[in-house]
Amino acid sequence: MIIDAKEKIDYNELSKAAQILRDGGLVAFPTETVYGLGANALLREAVDKIFVAKGRPQDNPLIVHISSIEMLEMCAEIPDKRVYKLIERLWPGPLTIVLPKKECIPDNVTAGLDTVGIRMPSNKIALELIKLAGVPVAAPSANVSGKPSPTEAQHVIEDLFGKVDVIIDGGKCSFGLESTVIDLSTSKPYILRLGAVPFSILKEILEDIEYDPSILAGNILSVPKAPGMKYKHYAPDAKMIVVKGKIHKRIEKMKEIKKDLETNGHKVGILCFYETAQNFESQYKIILGSMFDYKECGKNLFSALRRFNHLGVDYIICEWGEFGIEYLALENRLLKASAYNVIEVL
Repeated sequence: MIIDAKEKIDYNELSKAAQILRDGGLVAFPTETVYGLGANALLREAVDKIFVAKGRPQDNPLIVHISSIEMLEMCAEIPDKRVYKLIERLWPGPLTIVLPKKECIPDNVTAGLDTVGIRMPSNKIALELIKLAGVPVAAPSANVSGKPSPTEAQHVIEDLFGKVDVIIDGGKCSFGLESTVIDLSTSKPYILRLGAVPFSILKEILEDIEYDPSILAGNILSVPKAPGMKYKHYAPDAKMIVVKGKIHKRIEKMKEIKKDLETNGHKVGILCFYETAQNFESQYKIILGSMFDYKECGKNLFSALRRFNHLGVDYIICEWGEFGIEYLALENRLLKASAYNVIEVL
């Protein structure tokens, strides 16, 4: 069943979806970040269905979505006032907080860990759905595991139609990148996943916060504490090459790589910025956004990767530069999408 909620929420239809969630079914729904694939987080059997539908590894934990502070306190222990400082400033919104879990959360939600990631989405459809269901909702992105995250209902339909009970179409997601994940289960706060909330904002609230460089380097080998840390993610069908460096050098290198690949009979896509697009002659060119607008680029990334899938290119050459800290989440997604296939030019 597909529910159209782009223009208006039909509470009768949404109530049906909420009942399906409560009873152990799967519902794909929009959030401000990406579309989520939701199951009742209190039912082990319901959560198992997520892993089957996505083909998701069992040691990749899920994020629990809630609609109230009461739901938060039901699911997790609150170790100190830092949690409420973040909540007051950034919830509802694209921030996931990792906390010690309570017994009501099954182990398959947390990959056997004693911590759970929780967030309160700001998307109205998501919030109303969770409220109507009356239960916390475990929800990773609503895509086949490892593929680009879905930012429109059509992306969910392409990946999961027939594998879920309900898909709610709420239009295009406003952020387009997943939530930032911060660990508050220990004395020192750490960012486990870069995302829609920039590091600079978190630093204003918690001055001692840090992020582990390994989340950019891609060398997480143990059981991850948050989604997106360990496995190849966000990957298009084509092989992807990120060319990083100063603008003129990277353009020159991209042209060189493109020529070599096309000479060998490959179909080559170009992912570039508005400011550099005129430098590339290609019928398979997609513009990510302005290099001066990280929010626009983040919003467009996953849909751009999916468009390359439809174009049927063999390779995607993507440009990247030496950008500020606000661009780290976007860089993280590009690195993972390319399986860390990066060429740096000086």
